[in-house]
This record gives sequence, C-alpha cells and structure tokens, in this order.
Amino acid sequence: MIGFLIALLSGALMSVQGVFNTKVTEGSSLWAANVFVQFTAFLVCIAAWLFVDRTSFKEVLSVEPKYVLLGGAIGAFITLTVIKSMDSLGPAKAVMLIVIAQLIVAYLIELFGLFGVEKEPFSWKKVIGALMAIAGFIVFKI
Repeated sequence: MIGFLIALLSGALMSVQGVFNTKVTEGSSLWAANVFVQFTAFLVCIAAWLFVDRTSFKEVLSVEPKYVLLGGAIGAFITLTVIKSMDSLGPAKAVMLIVIAQLIVAYLIELFGLFGVEKEPFSWKKVIGALMAIAGFIVFKI
C-alpha cells in the first residue's frame, strides 16, 4: 500500500515540477532552467544525505555495472524533454504521453530482462492495458 501511495505522490510531483520548470524556462532559457533545476536538486540531496544517510560515496562508485551510474545524466535529459513537451503540448497531454512511454518502456525492460531486471513472461493483459492507455490519450486529445 505504501508503494502505491508513493507512486501517486511521485506522479503528482512530476506533473507540478514539469509545470514549474516550464515556467522557469519561459523566463530564462532551456539549459539555464535545466542547470537551475539540477543544481537545486543537488542541494536538496546533499542536505538530505548530511542529515539522514552519510553512506560513503565510495560505495556508490563501486556499483556494478558502471552504466547504471548514468541515471543522473539521464535525469538532465528527462528535465529537458519534460519542459519541451509541456511547452509544446500543455501539461495534461504531455504527462499522458510521458506516462504511456514510461509504461511501454518499463514493460519492455521487464519482458526482456534488460539492465539486470528479472525477466517477466509475456502478458496479453499488459499489452491490452498499454493499448487502452494509448486509446485513452486519443480520446483525451479529441
């Protein structure tokens, strides 16, 4: 149940953040806004680490495989693409497409066991669910 509630909170925060970041971009530039967003996230993470965790950074650097350390760099492009999509499509349409893309890519990661994720068997129910999400976007767009 807690995972469900955290996922709902995450989705809500992502939507609000996307709108905020798009507004910051309107007053500056795409990359300046992205730098500001990533820098403020860095400061919040440093503060949380200082007060809550204090795990050695050596442990992070020992993570294998090394390509998983690219998550932060991917995060910069996530911020960039969310800003551009919300600016072009508006918050609701952009978020719907973002969530559909997340759903499909996450399913493919599970289906093929990519990046060390446990492989899941093919499920028509999941494919139908993804198709229903796409149909929902089409209905919403009309």
